[in-house]
Amino acid sequence: MKKIAIIEDDQAIAQMYRIKFENEGYQVETAENGVLGLELCEKMRPDIVLLDIMMPEMNGDEMLAKMRDQPWGKHIKVLVLTNVGEQELPKTVHKLGVLDIILKASLTPRQVAEKVASALGNVGNELLQNNLEES
Repeated sequence: MKKIAIIEDDQAIAQMYRIKFENEGYQVETAENGVLGLELCEKMRPDIVLLDIMMPEMNGDEMLAKMRDQPWGKHIKVLVLTNVGEQELPKTVHKLGVLDIILKASLTPRQVAEKVASALGNVGNELLQNNLEES
């Protein structure tokens, strides 16, 4: 069973995605900030992370940088799920090997689930590797 970590401070959004992915057969865990998200990912070793950027205690970009510094976190697939526009994202996000940046307001949960399913196939592995090698 594929494992998904949802790191999102808006609990309504986190639960909506949790239910969607559990109904599709994934094991799902959530965390409400980057500190808890980092702990969750170290313990869970998810196949993919849906990561918000703007969160309390530790932003998503900080969490991602710390995760990428760990041997266990270098190759975990990450989709950024945010309402922050592309121009407002920290420049480091792309260098940290994210597969895609998804604007919460522009995709339905079904469309996000399709992106996750695609990413969990072999689609995107090359992009992740290329982004990590360029940094």
